[in-house]
Amino acid sequence: MTRITPFASPLLLGFDSMEKTLERIAKASDGYPPYNIERLRGSEGAPDRLRITLAVAGFSEEELDVSVEENQLVIRGRQVEQSERDYLYRGIAARQFQRMFVLAEGMNVLGAALRNGLLSVDLVRPEPERMVKKINISVSQ
Repeated sequence: MTRITPFASPLLLGFDSMEKTLERIAKASDGYPPYNIERLRGSEGAPDRLRITLAVAGFSEEELDVSVEENQLVIRGRQVEQSERDYLYRGIAARQFQRMFVLAEGMNVLGAALRNGLLSVDLVRPEPERMVKKINISVSQ
């Protein structure tokens, strides 16, 4: 039995990579760390921005990494175990994570800031230029 996908239509050409991306997103179901995504309205003439805010309490700036890899925003956190501490009870684990967000074509990361245990990453998508390209038709005889 063959699997029919939404991208199997002959009218959707070159969308194979998007289908793979959607499958990868569906598999990444870990809820840690929790995050918010909000739209920040731009002032007159400025485009709207997006802000992704992750709850990363306990992580320092050196333990966090924010990068863009092949149209994906990748945020990694890696805490180093401190062996010199003698815990009587340990409810806060030193846990590493990797959170990925797929970016649309043209999305730009403006910057990242860590404040009060919240990591905020600002993104913007500049308005694309409307372009019409005329294709010449060759006649062969």
